[in-house]
Amino acid sequence: MQDFQLQGEFIELNVLLKLLALAPSGGGAKALIAAGEVRVDGLVETRIRRKLRPGQTVSVADDEIRIVKAVP
Repeated sequence: MQDFQLQGEFIELNVLLKLLALAPSGGGAKALIAAGEVRVDGLVETRIRRKLRPGQTVSVADDEIRIVKAVP
């Protein structure tokens, strides 16, 4: 499991996938989400701009990312 340190209040799901190179582009991220290949807290997520906050977990294939609050 990989931790992602969140700088603000939230990050959108499609942005996270692109930032972590789990999708090659914004369009690739949208396609992954639309295909039902992304899970948030164990449930399939189809909302492209789903807001993710600390404590949530995102899974794509064998990759698992935990959203954590950034340490100042």
